Amino acid sequence: MLIPRLATRNILGVGLRTWLNAIVLSLVFVLIIWVQGVLEGMARYAKDARIDFEIGGGMYWHEAYDPYDPLTFEDAHGPLPPAVAALVDRGEATPMLVATGAIFPEGRIRGVVLRGIDPGQRIIDIPSRFLAADGGGAIPAMIGEQMARQTRLGVGDYVTVRWRDAGGTFDADDIRIVQIMQAASPSVDVGQIWLPLERMREMFRAPGEASVAVIGTGVADPPEAGGGWAFHDLDDLLADIEELIRMKSNSANIVYGLLLFMGLLAVFDTQVLAIWRRRREIGTLVALGMRRATVVGLFTLEGAMHGVLALLLGAVYGVPLLWLSRVRGLPMPEMAGDWGIAIPPALYPYYGLRLVVATTLIVLVTVTIVSYLPASKISRMRPTDALRGKAS
Repeated sequence: MLIPRLATRNILGVGLRTWLNAIVLSLVFVLIIWVQGVLEGMARYAKDARIDFEIGGGMYWHEAYDPYDPLTFEDAHGPLPPAVAALVDRGEATPMLVATGAIFPEGRIRGVVLRGIDPGQRIIDIPSRFLAADGGGAIPAMIGEQMARQTRLGVGDYVTVRWRDAGGTFDADDIRIVQIMQAASPSVDVGQIWLPLERMREMFRAPGEASVAVIGTGVADPPEAGGGWAFHDLDDLLADIEELIRMKSNSANIVYGLLLFMGLLAVFDTQVLAIWRRRREIGTLVALGMRRATVVGLFTLEGAMHGVLALLLGAVYGVPLLWLSRVRGLPMPEMAGDWGIAIPPALYPYYGLRLVVATTLIVLVTVTIVSYLPASKISRMRPTDALRGKAS
């Protein structure tokens, strides 16, 4: 216990310099956890929104369907395979017909994606029941809030939609907006118009056909579809969100590295200065019989205690701040909906145990390494030179 007591006395005896180092390191410690918690909360919300409003427990895709290439939508539909049709009959899946078209709000042309969905489905949280309403002689249609803001369409408005059916013939008709829905996922809102499935099949002359089928989250073992249809699980369908969050995390890691470098630089400078000013003390300890490895350990422990003090200090003010942000959420700007992923009005960070433990270990290990580097010079120091105040 001699070494820990000596290290504690020496580091507290330095005074203000010790606490300045601890404050800088604690800011880095709290900032890393906060930013990573925000990114984790963003990822969790985006995944939940995509699952609730778009992909459910997974999707069957027609072999020609590619959600990232709208030019494929015209040919990406066909009859449901028997295994998928059986899921639909049992209420465990819902088919969806996807096609491209164009609308003409206020005399302007705008390309859109038309999505036909069963008004009675309960698989995803799209409020499709409103599509069962009377369209007043037009086709009932539903759009999201962002789409309504961009096209300046409201409930009760009529707009002309043009499409090309399965035979390659262009046709057009009026649609009537019967509902503006609040969709957490922008992929079912921006540029999307929702129509009754059977009415859309009539429009495109594709009776009984679909582009995709969404299964419920409770379907444990989706069967093989066959017939050119393929099943895509959640890992596949959420890969783009994982990739986006990974890219943002990598960008944040650069900032973490710079902040941590500044904190470690202060600790390194303190260690170098302490060894220089305490050369006679080092020589005296070695002359009295203390092994050089023990002296190196003493100075390394003193430097590492900056990390411990930083963690304790960060916990004093960081825990209440992080807890408040977790409970009350962080208000997001209105333009957040244009970022490409689902962003809630108030973002709730998620601080997992793994994040806290990993950040703690990173701070402690790096501070210990930086503390050891100047202290290792003591092992090459001659006691006679140290007693005379010389550094060899």
